[in-house]
Amino acid sequence: MTDLTFAGLDGVIILIVYAAIMLLIGYFSGRGEKNLHDSLSNYYLAGKNLGFIALFFTLYATQYSGNTIIGYAPTAYRTGFVWLQSISFMTIIIGVYLLFAPRLYVISKRQNFVTPTDWISFRFNSKPVTLLAIFLMLWGLGNYLLEQLVAIGQAVAGLTGGTIPYQFAVVGFVLVMLIYEWLGGMKAVAFTDVMQGLVLMVGIVIFLIGAFYLVGGDVASVTQQIAQTDPVKIGVPEFMTSVNWLSMLLLVGFGAAIYPHAVQRIYSAESERTLKRSFARMAWMPPLTTGLVFIIGIVGIVLLPGLNEGDSEQLVGMLANEVAAINGFFYWVMIIFFGAIVAAIVSTADSVLLSFSSLISSDVYGKFINPHAKEKKKVLVGKIVGIIAVGILLIIAWNPPGTLYQIFVLKFELLVQVFPAFVLGLYWKRLAAAPVFWGMLIGAVIAGMMTLTGNSTFMGIHGGVLGLAVNFLIAVVGSFLVPMTSEKDTELEKINLA
Repeated sequence: MTDLTFAGLDGVIILIVYAAIMLLIGYFSGRGEKNLHDSLSNYYLAGKNLGFIALFFTLYATQYSGNTIIGYAPTAYRTGFVWLQSISFMTIIIGVYLLFAPRLYVISKRQNFVTPTDWISFRFNSKPVTLLAIFLMLWGLGNYLLEQLVAIGQAVAGLTGGTIPYQFAVVGFVLVMLIYEWLGGMKAVAFTDVMQGLVLMVGIVIFLIGAFYLVGGDVASVTQQIAQTDPVKIGVPEFMTSVNWLSMLLLVGFGAAIYPHAVQRIYSAESERTLKRSFARMAWMPPLTTGLVFIIGIVGIVLLPGLNEGDSEQLVGMLANEVAAINGFFYWVMIIFFGAIVAAIVSTADSVLLSFSSLISSDVYGKFINPHAKEKKKVLVGKIVGIIAVGILLIIAWNPPGTLYQIFVLKFELLVQVFPAFVLGLYWKRLAAAPVFWGMLIGAVIAGMMTLTGNSTFMGIHGGVLGLAVNFLIAVVGSFLVPMTSEKDTELEKINLA
């Protein structure tokens, strides 16, 4: 994100305030919680007692972050109205959630699940399936965390006008994140989500109002100007573009819904009713968040025409400079808003790190390395390994690879391969472990090889989607070929799998 010429010292002050608030939230979240650090459920799932407001905002922060604004608006600027797909794939995520979340919640309460792969382990009782699912989820989380670290550095450096350099920004806010997460666990993460979510929602609306004031019109007039200056960006997409759009819907819709940190929020709800109410409100968020960000990118085509790909990545900061110059009100709103963007990115990163740590502590360490370890030790191992992982990712983030959108796409290619085991396993009792394992593995190999060779799509279809199709085929056909044992049939009947 470009340096905000209006910010500088004021931006530094706002960031200090946000950092202090997040640290206080961490302190008060952990204060008085005697068993917080002694229980996997208490530390990683807030005791499975999140109410409606906290659950809604932590789900909101899971699906959206400051990076949604920083990364999606430039994509809309570069591609034009084709990027309407961002609204639809954010919407389809909610539909996929509703496909499995209520059913999974009931089972998770009964079986006391902590991590997503607790369900995989319970459902298939197979070490190979569980280990592969753990690896693919850790891959997705590590990739997502890298994306957030890159975004933190860009956002802070931009907000402070370069006063805080990119690298120092990343390190500084990572330390803040580690401290409050260490102190308060999931509860601290959820409450910081409430803070940043509220400010982010208001800020997006005011940002857009300022942008329309500068352009002197509404969406219709902006579209007419684009039609005259850059008609390709409002034209009917080509067939291959439409295919790619559908592929993206499947990749993101299936992949984001089984984010490990999203699944753990399902586990954290205080009741099934609270969970369903939260998702009902989440259904309104794609047009109110991604939709407004899309419009910001479209307005940028008129206000700042002719930017190349590298410069367009700085679009949000450039527009903020223009909006802040309108008057004193917009000046301070932009500073507070960009501070909220930083807080939102940090808040998303803390969710990812918490889930990463839980997979290490409960699954890798607790199931395979030291099954007899006490929960307090498992929590400690997860914290320490999480810090080590962040250190490794910081080295990568020091010189970030690719644009934020490219990083965004990469993480789904492998993560989405867990979907058949995760969701199909909820409804089809015949789904067997061996076909699921080979389906996941071969699907991941296909997606990984296409990505590594630079051929991430084939005829507009993402490698992850092609891998997922093969994955489904192997899992379904293979399961029909594997005989169902009476013991497993009886076990699955107990959890009402049809």
